[in-house]
Amino acid sequence: MPRGKYTNHKGRNRKFTSPEELEEQRKQEENKQKWRKEHGDISSSDEESEGNKSGSESDDSDSDEDHPTKAKGVSGLIEVENPNRVVKKNKKLSNLNNLGEGEKPQLSRREREEIERQRAAAAYQKAHAEGKTDQARADLARLAIIRQQREEAAKRREAEKKAKEETTKKK
Repeated sequence: MPRGKYTNHKGRNRKFTSPEELEEQRKQEENKQKWRKEHGDISSSDEESEGNKSGSESDDSDSDEDHPTKAKGVSGLIEVENPNRVVKKNKKLSNLNNLGEGEKPQLSRREREEIERQRAAAAYQKAHAEGKTDQARADLARLAIIRQQREEAAKRREAEKKAKEETTKKK
């Protein structure tokens, strides 16, 4: 026996429902519902639970639109417009098709800047390939100088070769 006025329920016997018991309870519920359907004795709470099970959410939304809820007390007299509330507006299919074609998707500032950077880079590469940029001109001048040096070196080597051949022929 615990001492004191209050007893602690922790660690006492716990009863878990077995799967067989759960299955039996479910079957009994189904039998009750079948009997009620046959005898036309369905209560309103059973209808609501069955309506929710069958997934008639579209019916619920239609009934909300048809019958607006009546405000209680003074709140029906005072109209308050919440600026943060988003009212869902139904769009017609014909308007939706026309809107999709005419409007471009709104891009964020970062996306616009990224697209602009890519276009600028592509334009720069094109101008560079055509030789219109300062860097391209400098590269082409450097390449011309290197070609000229290589040609001069090739001429020198050839002249040295000829000179060597003439010296070997003389000997």
